[in-house]
Amino acid sequence: LEEFVEKIKELSADDPFVIKYGELGPVYGRQWRNFNNEGIDQVSKLVDSLKNNPYSRRHIICAWNPAEVDEMALPPCHSFLSNDQKYLSCQLYQRSADTFLGVPFNIASYALFTAMLAQVCGYEAKEFIHTIGDAHIYKDHFEVVKQQIAREPLPKCKLVLNPDVKSIFDYKIEDIKIEDYQSHGKLVGKVSV
Repeated sequence: LEEFVEKIKELSADDPFVIKYGELGPVYGRQWRNFNNEGIDQVSKLVDSLKNNPYSRRHIICAWNPAEVDEMALPPCHSFLSNDQKYLSCQLYQRSADTFLGVPFNIASYALFTAMLAQVCGYEAKEFIHTIGDAHIYKDHFEVVKQQIAREPLPKCKLVLNPDVKSIFDYKIEDIKIEDYQSHGKLVGKVSV
């Protein structure tokens, strides 16, 4: 992956490799902030709804867009976010899940997003519920997964967000801290598409 990123950075924007592989198309962020390229900002609408209509059962963000899915390098693997009254929980449906490489990132990113939303909307973050349609381990990950499951779990760390942040759009990396984080050595697996 690092080699791929470096190659993209070195080439010009009009290079055939960059044109073919450098842009993922209208995927997650575009659908969340400008759905169907029509100016529909799902994140802003979600924040407004969480603050002003807290008991709604319609607090949902969807990245799946049939009108633009063929323009995406890889269609969204996860698509929904939702809430529950005083506490904010995230229920994520993921259509396809690379259990070794993708799922840990998905869990961390959606749990963080839930905590950030909870803080700025006046909720307490409660739980992350992850439903997977197709969970898989690629053959070239078998050996590294065996190493991973042989490891003893370490104590949990703690997420601490800057309490002064009042808008979901104002978070900066320095507003997010992980305390008491411990990890085993790095495991490496090839990205498969």
